[in-house]
Amino acid sequence: MEKEITALQKILNTAIEFTVNYSFQVLGAIVVLVLGWLIARWVSGQCLALFERKKLDITLSKFLASVISILVLGFAFIIALGKFGITISPFIAALGALAFGASFAIQGPLSNYGAGLSIILSRPFVVGNTISIEGVTGLVKEVKLACTILTDEDGVTITIPNNKIVGKVLHNSNAYKIVEAVVGVSYSDDPETAIQVVKKTLSRLQDVATDPPAQVGIQEFGDSSMNIGYRYWVPTIKYFQTVYAVNLAVYQGLKAANISIPFPQQDLHIVSNAASQNIIGMTK
Repeated sequence: MEKEITALQKILNTAIEFTVNYSFQVLGAIVVLVLGWLIARWVSGQCLALFERKKLDITLSKFLASVISILVLGFAFIIALGKFGITISPFIAALGALAFGASFAIQGPLSNYGAGLSIILSRPFVVGNTISIEGVTGLVKEVKLACTILTDEDGVTITIPNNKIVGKVLHNSNAYKIVEAVVGVSYSDDPETAIQVVKKTLSRLQDVATDPPAQVGIQEFGDSSMNIGYRYWVPTIKYFQTVYAVNLAVYQGLKAANISIPFPQQDLHIVSNAASQNIIGMTK
């Protein structure tokens, strides 16, 4: 029983000694960390607001604000460690060795972060742009260090690792996407009238962009029809909705102008047997 009481007394003495010697340091470290967190949030918010007033790119603005927040928190952490008389040199050396060893195991994620930094700094695209990469097309919703997040008209979220973007052929059409369509009209109809009908139809629809303007003209001469090609730009987020509306409006416009859309057809020439025999006889 005396041994238990002695052990308990030692533990109690150790706790009292730690409280007396380090209570103010622990309290000071907690206060420094809390203040550092609050200051980091405030400074980051102020910087982000400043960048927005200066009309800096939103992706770059968020990245710089995050870096500033991390730097402030890092200084706060260093000051908190100083309250215990701990130097950061051993930690820096240990982190360097750890990073060197881990770099071989996480080359993929590290390459994503490097590519993300390159995208943020060079800005080949920004939030709100429409990009096509690796057979995927979508509206840029967010650019992170590790990945770029796209969305499409169906609300599907598409996540692309940044190392799949840097160094590849990238198509950027801002917030719009091009539509290329063809409608056939009869050779007996006036092609200029058909072209004007399509142009007026496109100009009446609200979601069809006026800059750049739509392009309409004879694309090719088919076997059964003259093919009128037309190209126009629509918001990526309303792509299919606008395409369907345009197709219906073009059909209705051509019908109202009495311009026919012919069916595919072929002319067959039948030679009678008597004529064939005469031809054969003449040949002989």
